[in-house]
Amino acid sequence: MSRKPIHTDAAPAAIGTYSQAVLTGNLVFLSGQIPLVPETMDIVEGDFRARAVRVFDNLKAVAEAAGGNLNQVVKLTIFLTDLDNFATVNEVMRDYFDEPFPARAAVGVAALPKGVDVEADAILAL
Repeated sequence: MSRKPIHTDAAPAAIGTYSQAVLTGNLVFLSGQIPLVPETMDIVEGDFRARAVRVFDNLKAVAEAAGGNLNQVVKLTIFLTDLDNFATVNEVMRDYFDEPFPARAAVGVAALPKGVDVEADAILAL
């Protein structure tokens, strides 16, 4: 099966050896997004909500570059350094996803790249 890398300038450039997403068949595997502003590659200013919004904005940009949208996400994984932020993530998700919501896991982690407190990746079915 072929693999096609997906790239958009509307989301942060990869900061390592990975693609923003990879399309294979009708599935798009979106790499983890952290709250980086694409134009500056700086962490977005503001509180946790602002960082969560930036993460979902970045995922949305990559999904759209692949020819899809966030409502086509079938699996979402959220990584949090503080699980007390779980409720805020749920609130922010309602602005990006319609029901039925994707399958999801929320994972508490010790640390994330660049010292951020939230990251999310996804699998999208076109």
